[in-house]
Amino acid sequence: MTKIPEKPQDIFVPLTQDYLRVFGKELVALILYGSAAGGSYVRGKSDINLLVVLTAAGMDKLADALEMIKGWKKRHVAVPLTMTKSFIESSLDSYPIEFLNMKNSHIIIYGENILEKLSFEPADLRLQIERELKGKLILLRQGYLEAEGKARQLKQLIGNSFTAFISIFNALLYLKHDAAPRERRDTIKELAKVLAIDADVFIQCADIKEGKNNLSDEDVIGLFKKYVQEVENICNIVDAL
Repeated sequence: MTKIPEKPQDIFVPLTQDYLRVFGKELVALILYGSAAGGSYVRGKSDINLLVVLTAAGMDKLADALEMIKGWKKRHVAVPLTMTKSFIESSLDSYPIEFLNMKNSHIIIYGENILEKLSFEPADLRLQIERELKGKLILLRQGYLEAEGKARQLKQLIGNSFTAFISIFNALLYLKHDAAPRERRDTIKELAKVLAIDADVFIQCADIKEGKNNLSDEDVIGLFKKYVQEVENICNIVDAL
């Protein structure tokens, strides 16, 4: 049986060895990001997310990595994001939220820390925040209709959508010149200090995401409605920035 690591650090050495075997000097950096880097890793449930930075020549070797990546998937290591330094540098205006969250929560496994010096234009960040918020608000309302207002489906919708909002909240804190905390609940509490939002709604959503709640069906339905209202409230705040 393939062993799922107790903690991500347990696989750093063999993971690095495998990537060096395939890419050699074309491997610029191997970087852990996401929940596994931010202290929210749950063995058997969380994927281990990697950013693999290669040279342009390394990109031509992706086919050589297929079997290696297939093997690591069995240990909950997700298919990696593979990029070059130039691609990252030219994409900060298009995907500032994604790269900002990597910068805020990452561990260097091997090579150069290419995330450390990244900076973001406030206008680019604000635009993507608005776009992401409004898109997710539309999806939440659509999901409510698809769920026919049933508590079980709405609870699942909360759990599935919640993580994306934490990424957006971290970006909002950066935009307001505040550092993003590492823990979800701390992010929510910090945002509530700088914006007029109801932190308790999102804290309860975090409980649902982590399976730590025992809300009744009626309470879940009520929470979902507040969740949508608060997302709309944040959309209005961002519009006014």
